[in-house]
Formats: sequence, C-alpha cells, structure tokens
Amino acid sequence: MSNLFGSHDNEPHTSNIAGRLNWLRAGVLGANDGIVSVAATVVGVAGVTNSPTPILVAGVAAVVGGAVSMALGEYVSVSSQRDSQRALIEKERLELATDPDGELAELTGLYRAKGLSTATAEQVALELTAHDALSAHLSAELNISQHEEANPWQAAYASAAAFTVGAILPLLAILLPPAEWRIPMTFLAVLLALALTGTLSAAIGGSSKTTSATRLVIGGALALAATYGIGTALGASGVI
Repeated sequence: MSNLFGSHDNEPHTSNIAGRLNWLRAGVLGANDGIVSVAATVVGVAGVTNSPTPILVAGVAAVVGGAVSMALGEYVSVSSQRDSQRALIEKERLELATDPDGELAELTGLYRAKGLSTATAEQVALELTAHDALSAHLSAELNISQHEEANPWQAAYASAAAFTVGAILPLLAILLPPAEWRIPMTFLAVLLALALTGTLSAAIGGSSKTTSATRLVIGGALALAATYGIGTALGASGVI
C-alpha cells in the first residue's frame, strides 16, 4: 500500500539511503581487507616457523598497523571530500546572493533539461527557490545536501573497526588449533569468511553473489598460497 507521499512500504525514500548503503559496503570491504591482509601475514610467518610467539607478534602488528592505516586513509579521504563539499556550498551561496535572477534561470534550465516543459520548469524553479533556494541548487546542480556533511572521524572509526573485526578471524584461526592444523584451519576459515563477505557485498550492490564470492575466494586463496609459499621457501633456504 502506498503512503501519503506516494511511495511503497518496501521502497526506501529517505534522503540518506545511498549514504547508508555506502557505509555498509565500506564496512564489508574493510572487513575483507582485514581478513586477507592479516591472514597473508600470519601464514607467511607460519611458513617459516611453528612457534606461536612470532606468529602472534606478526599478527598483532598487522592488525594494529592495518587498522591505523585504514583509519588514516579514510580520515584523509573523507576530510578532502568534506572540504570540497563545503567549498561548493559556499560558492553556491555566494552566487545566489550576488546573482539571484541568473541562478533562477539556471535552475529553470536544469529542469527543462530533465524533460519538463518551459512553463512547468519555471514554476518548479520558482517554488523550490521560494522554499529553500540553496538546497534546490545543491540538489539539482551538484547532487549534494548541506545537511548531510561527510564526517571524517566517523569514517576513520568505522574503517578501523571493520578492518579489526575481519582481522581477528585469521589471527584466532592460526593460534588456537594445534600446530599441525594451523595452516589448514586458517585457509578454511579465511576462505569461508571471504565467501560470506563476497555474498554480502553483492547483496548490498545488487550484483551476482556467486561471482562476487568466487572472485574473493580465488583472490584470497592465491594471496594465502603465495605468502605461505614464500615463507616456506625462505625458511627452507636458511635465509631466516
């Protein structure tokens, strides 16, 4: 049944739904990065030694270093995005203050380009300008909202948390089992987790779950095999 706004109950029409989906997708991808990078580190060390101490030290270092790196990268990226957004908002606000007629004509033209007749486009532009000129121009011209500013700290915390959650799995998988089961259990746990994150990522993005999961599983298996092979070769060569 449609509500009074004409939308259906199963169709989200909130203004920040795309942002929420992006955050969810970023969380899944962050967890995936934690799984693969930490798993590759610990199996590489395990290829050299069965001693749990160096494996634990390398694993913890990979978790901490990776989480900090992810957080810093997200903070810098989102801060730049926020600064650009603020600059665009201020530019639009200045243009509205100095040339309101020109901005009204521009907004009318934008709606005409969307397929509205000249009369309808003029009426829409007039009504939106009277209601909130700045929001109308930001939405029509730039597809941004002055009320949905990106938060770099939130992005940093979320990225670090997602990475850490994903990274804990391979760390536990290689430390808890007996020595002879460490590598097989880590491979199994990591590949199952990658299949899950691939499925979730595809579900969020609306793409093929099988294709997404298969790509991640194959990529993760190659990464684990490569690092374990290198670690084993270095250990056998006597270099380490």
